[in-house]
Amino acid sequence: MGFLDILLGRTKPVAPDLDRLFALPSAAVTLEAAAGFTPTGGGAVCFATVEGAAFEQTHREVQALLDADADRGGSPVELQRDDYGYSWLVSRRTPDQLPQLVNDLHAVNSSMEVNGFGPQLLCSLAGFQNDGRRLALVYLYKRGTFYPFAPLPGEAQRRDNALELQIKAALADDLKIEPDLSRWFPVWGAPGL
Repeated sequence: MGFLDILLGRTKPVAPDLDRLFALPSAAVTLEAAAGFTPTGGGAVCFATVEGAAFEQTHREVQALLDADADRGGSPVELQRDDYGYSWLVSRRTPDQLPQLVNDLHAVNSSMEVNGFGPQLLCSLAGFQNDGRRLALVYLYKRGTFYPFAPLPGEAQRRDNALELQIKAALADDLKIEPDLSRWFPVWGAPGL
């Protein structure tokens, strides 16, 4: 960062640290003890929709990597698009396979980053549930932080803010939580949630 950047108030973007995803399994233990939420086995990586041969090649590489794992009892990844125009690479595992799900999410993020699609990566999430309530732990790729997202049941797009703050407090020692609450973006209808 240069002197002019300091004077103009510009900040250097935080470098993503994908290894932080590996903290999810231990955070899941804390989450279950503190709030009764258990993994659903679903997770996804969200990115700005990309077209072209380079992306298709990257998608085939990710698919081949995770399909090889599927041959050993894992789960293949599938590409979905949401109502907002974003793309999601979704992995589904059994609820007891959270470490393998995290490996899937890490592999997808790493492959996209290595192939030059890092700027398109937005977030990754892992789904949790408790008596019909849903929760996602969302990793913000460009910030290197996590936040909880808890949609309320029903058709209306409303969040359980009290639960999100409870989860934030419970996981403060396990995950690097995003301190800026305005960056806790809703991920309505996210596959994997």
